[in-house]
Amino acid sequence: MKRLTWPSRMPIDPYVLLLLGTVGLAALLPARDTAADVASGASTAAIAFLFFLYGARLSTREAVEGLRHWRLHVTVLVCTFVIFPVLGLAARGLVPVLLTHPLYQGLLFLTLVPSTIQSSIAFTSIARGNVPAAICAGSFSSLVGIVLTPLLAAALLGNSGGGFSADSIVKIVLQLLVPFVAGQLLRRWIGDFIARHKRILGLVDRGSILLVVYTAFSEGMVRGIWHQVSAVRLAGLLAVEAVLLAVMLLLTWYGAKALGFGRGDRIAIQFAGSKKSLASGLPMASVLFGAHASLAVLPLMLFHQMQLMVCAVIAKRRAHDPEAQEEAASPPAPAAQSRPAVGTGTTGR
Repeated sequence: MKRLTWPSRMPIDPYVLLLLGTVGLAALLPARDTAADVASGASTAAIAFLFFLYGARLSTREAVEGLRHWRLHVTVLVCTFVIFPVLGLAARGLVPVLLTHPLYQGLLFLTLVPSTIQSSIAFTSIARGNVPAAICAGSFSSLVGIVLTPLLAAALLGNSGGGFSADSIVKIVLQLLVPFVAGQLLRRWIGDFIARHKRILGLVDRGSILLVVYTAFSEGMVRGIWHQVSAVRLAGLLAVEAVLLAVMLLLTWYGAKALGFGRGDRIAIQFAGSKKSLASGLPMASVLFGAHASLAVLPLMLFHQMQLMVCAVIAKRRAHDPEAQEEAASPPAPAAQSRPAVGTGTTGR
């Protein structure tokens, strides 16, 4: 499990620094005119390629095996796609006292995106929780989110999110769903190749997201959208997101206990049910919000870094719980009595 652990001292995710550097580049040198058209076309192709890779990486066999632990997965899905959006809708009362309407739209979108996979697994491993369950819970959330997130965004954000229309639905299908399905269909032929070149494709993955961020923030700069954001509004957004994260961490932990889950499952539910995926959310926002994507992804970028910092602390504390120490000291159970695994692999997101 060492390969799944998160570095013990990581106050800032290096990838978030790259994202912030990309935002800075877009602020200083935004793409204009022909360059903007080229960047937009490249971004569209990058998003389609990202979701093709997502489809090719997801093991259908593992997803089916994971259904054995269906209560845990349903709990995570309810946290991700029901409780989170309800809290996002409740935050509407903070406009315009703490949040501007565009920032609120971004906050609401944040509550609609699926859970993370890689970091949920890493933190669950550090805390000595049910890692196979975290693997499948994150995978299910990402799979469901590809369809459910755009539908929820259309229903809850409406035309204010950036013009949801028949054209938007076509873009969602062509840029997100079609590549994903194509990746799933071709997995039997290209799955081994993707597994062998996982590290290189991971760099392509992240580079594509950086391109999406640069294009979105460049368009925001050219249109003057960033003049709507002040330091006070950003501070208000951070405060709201801190409360949102705290509420979800408490609900997932104590709610899972009330539902009768054991310690290992509760840890998996807490980390998978309280977090949001930057890798899935950024390209989705680019498709859904168009010219307004830069403000839409800002709350997600801030929440992503916040969740990493807070969950790193919680995971280390969970690892030193008396129950965790007892489990580490006790001999492993015989194979015939051990709990069946609910998954065997992961997706690097």
